[in-house]
Amino acid sequence: MDNLLKKIVIFVVLIVSSNSTAGQTKRESVYVKTPIFEVWYNEVYEQPMKLIYKSENRETNVNRGSMDFKTEKLYHTSDKADYYKNIYDKGHLAPAAAFSDNMVNLKQTFSYLNCALQEQTMNRVEWRLLESQERKWDDEQTLVVTIDLIFDEGHGVLPTGGHIPTRMVKHILFSKDNIYKCFDFENIRPTKGWEEHEVTHKH
Repeated sequence: MDNLLKKIVIFVVLIVSSNSTAGQTKRESVYVKTPIFEVWYNEVYEQPMKLIYKSENRETNVNRGSMDFKTEKLYHTSDKADYYKNIYDKGHLAPAAAFSDNMVNLKQTFSYLNCALQEQTMNRVEWRLLESQERKWDDEQTLVVTIDLIFDEGHGVLPTGGHIPTRMVKHILFSKDNIYKCFDFENIRPTKGWEEHEVTHKH
């Protein structure tokens, strides 16, 4: 029996060890697919590089309350230290409000895989207003939304190690009408409305 218990303990330790990122080499690109979004994450930058989600006509059934972001055991992400006493918000990419139909979906939006260093005013005003507009558009048809985070040469790096995106480009495809819109936001305090961030073409 003692030998059996020892084997079980060793097996459990091995499983826990395999789920830890401690001591592992940080990856420049790791692809993660969740039930509500797909993300290409840069563990070196501690930031997403690209994220895709679908904005659909979902009912709002649950409230985020005091919910906060959580780290992921299998991936090296940013954490709350990157957002402490600076001008950057924990910016949702796949919006919490778009996935408030049930608690499972809502909680998944609070993963650091879905979180970017966003200048606080940009996140709370123009970015949020565009998200609200998306939810009006998706009353009629599903939107496929792709967000590219751009890190220009010489972009900022926090003392905690998080890299600061220079720009965030949101591509919106209207699935029924096959209409494409693109919005390009500098990651700074905005000086114009969300509509003025629309660009005619962006790669």
